[in-house]
Amino acid sequence: MTTIWHNPRCSKSRATLDIIKAQGIEPEIRLYQENAPDETEIRAALALLNITAADLIRTGEALYKELNLKDADETTLIKAMSAHPKLIERPVVLANNKAALGRPPESVLDIL
Repeated sequence: MTTIWHNPRCSKSRATLDIIKAQGIEPEIRLYQENAPDETEIRAALALLNITAADLIRTGEALYKELNLKDADETTLIKAMSAHPKLIERPVVLANNKAALGRPPESVLDIL
């Protein structure tokens, strides 16, 4: 099963979804801002991506500054992303026990 944490308003997310579909895959589309991943799901995605929470959080969001997350630890960042999913960098694609961040969108091809 291939899953994309998708934001239809994001051009990178739409392009990534198009790439997945062009491979003949109909992914599970998780509108992650409406159906936020919990802390366990975020930790699992980070492990598969082999990155830290600081690498997955959108530092340019006003909310990042409002919540004063600049010097926050891993646990605090994960809690913030679960509570405020708009802070999650998008899109995250999960497939074949692997994960990729669709930045650039073509980077997901390696895991499909």
